[in-house]
Amino acid sequence: MDAEADAAAIALMGRSFDPEAVLAMPLMANLATLSPDGPRNAPVWFLWETGALWLLGSAEGRSVVRLRSDPRCAVEIVHFDNPGGVLLHLGCRGIAEVLPMDANLFRRLLCKYLGPDQTAWNPWFIASIAAIDDPDGRLIRLVPDSVFTNNVSYFRTGPALAWP
Repeated sequence: MDAEADAAAIALMGRSFDPEAVLAMPLMANLATLSPDGPRNAPVWFLWETGALWLLGSAEGRSVVRLRSDPRCAVEIVHFDNPGGVLLHLGCRGIAEVLPMDANLFRRLLCKYLGPDQTAWNPWFIASIAAIDDPDGRLIRLVPDSVFTNNVSYFRTGPALAWP
């Protein structure tokens, strides 16, 4: 790679994109919280609705307990398609609040990951893991104070972007 190509590649770093593109996808998010022993990270499903990220939790879940103690958090979502050369990174930071479960919102979140046909959902998963009507269920709501996007979809095509 010559100096001109190096400069072009460096200029691409930090290229932003519309966050809605990633927020609509059924991707895993990573919720980072603080504990007395240092930062903690948990993979979670999410729903972007009404200007907020909605994440799942339970009354005694570690993320919920940590957020009640210190509500500062970060959520990172990455869309990575190695063969397609796509790498989109979205970061949200702010103060979270823990709310009682809203079964309708939870169902919308599940539709994002499991599909809209609820009759096709795995009954064991819904009863044992999702437990939509469990009174201990909690929702974590994050209205981001800051949002960061970085499109580095040039690792296969560089310096041209593979996405969009």
